[in-house]
Amino acid sequence: MKYTRLAAEGILPLFYPVRCPVCQDIVIPKGRLICPSCADRPKYIEDPVCMKCGRQIREGEELCGNCKAHDRSFESGFSLMRYDGIGQESIRNFKENGRQEYAAWYAEELIKRRGDELRALRADLLVPVPLHPKRLRIRGYNQALVLAEELGKRLAVPVRDVLQRTKDTGRQKKLGPEGRRRNLASSIVCGPLPDGISRILLVDDVFTTGSTADACSEALLCAGASAVCLVTVCMAG
Repeated sequence: MKYTRLAAEGILPLFYPVRCPVCQDIVIPKGRLICPSCADRPKYIEDPVCMKCGRQIREGEELCGNCKAHDRSFESGFSLMRYDGIGQESIRNFKENGRQEYAAWYAEELIKRRGDELRALRADLLVPVPLHPKRLRIRGYNQALVLAEELGKRLAVPVRDVLQRTKDTGRQKKLGPEGRRRNLASSIVCGPLPDGISRILLVDDVFTTGSTADACSEALLCAGASAVCLVTVCMAG
């Protein structure tokens, strides 16, 4: 949160030039969030998309294979770009190499491409997917919270960090869907929700199998939310 406060005040860019979320170079001209020559390089998610998770699908389909095979606890999902070479490298730098400034471009582009749909959700609250305290200490920030704060400013929706991980589930890249679900079982809990909160927009960096999103949504629904939707930067698969 220290980063986003300083960035909002316009102080941080005076000392640390904004880096491009695609090529990693300093963005020129000053004031932009991405190099003009890089703006069209990511593989953006295009319609038609899965009615549940937001994964790009073929014409005539309603659900992707993953959502056909698994019930979802969240209502719908939206994502910005494919988790391929460019998307993968951008996210790696965003969460592992301190490039928190990328969140501003992710949020701007999500609003540009999916703003009408995100506003139509009428979310009362934005909630980031949590990091375990051990990983948070190592990384120094939760990338999902940084992204949620940038989206919250643009959607005029408050952000609350109400979810907690009670168990360090480690990296799940090599686990299949069922392995991820078992690994996440009972590992995410939700604190009290503010009064009047009904619809929640869950925020994360990457959607893979949906196991994390389902676990977080279940915790939010158990805490009293009436509906949970999901927004992510990247979509795997």
